[in-house]
Amino acid sequence: MPPLPELAGVRHHEIPLPTGVRLHVAEAGPADAPALLLVHGWPQHWWMWRDVLPALSERRRVLCPDLRGLGWSGAAPDGNYTKGRLADDLAALLDVLGIERAGYLGHDWGGWVGWLLALRRPERIERLMAVSILHPWVPYGEMLRNLWRLAYMLPLGTPVLGPALVRDGRAVRAALDPRMPDDDAAVYVDVLREPARAEASSAYYRQFQLREAPRLHTFARARLAVPVRVLFGRHDPVLRPSQLAGLDRHVDDLEVEVVDGGHFLVDERPEVVADRAAAWFG
Repeated sequence: MPPLPELAGVRHHEIPLPTGVRLHVAEAGPADAPALLLVHGWPQHWWMWRDVLPALSERRRVLCPDLRGLGWSGAAPDGNYTKGRLADDLAALLDVLGIERAGYLGHDWGGWVGWLLALRRPERIERLMAVSILHPWVPYGEMLRNLWRLAYMLPLGTPVLGPALVRDGRAVRAALDPRMPDDDAAVYVDVLREPARAEASSAYYRQFQLREAPRLHTFARARLAVPVRVLFGRHDPVLRPSQLAGLDRHVDDLEVEVVDGGHFLVDERPEVVADRAAAWFG
């Protein structure tokens, strides 16, 4: 594994969980301050938050876990990479750290896991901010019209082929913002060349396609009492703002903002993400 990148003021922990995995957690801010989880998506890890951590850690205990199988966290011994199981990991992390409730800021898969955690364990989430991710109630017509945008999931989720594509590195680099400097992109690409991380990457998509997407209808009647803010890029090539339709029927306290930018808003516009998050989490 490549060495951890260094960031001033960040403490690193290896935390074994009762869910069977060991999570790497980068932490910043006062240890006695209210907790805030920052949760990455694919193909990234905790380092994606480097430009927003200084602002958010002034008044919060900021915890940036690497999701199971990614970054410097351990692989799942049972091969389970369903997003519900990832939500179990984060609830277990709060338990181990003795944190009753936390704010939650998630991007991409990290945002999706945030939806699940807030639905399943609303008492653990103070408020949620989801960045560049759909919600579980996307209208059927909108989903069908934009299904082609998710075609990239098919090769990534294919056994043998998917892990090979990830280890090769070119597919990972292509998935990142093309304007990201190559040196920054390498921090993500190089970690995923490790075979266990490549296998986990493929499983994230394969298990969503085969085990989770077919069960999205189970959320149809669910309502969310946790306050939610959504931040979305107007020019996201994978997800469209129109797919946010219907969310207000399922969330009691909701704010939605569409800003100029693509999918990787935390990298493209960290000052905007930091400003909105600092206001939202107070």
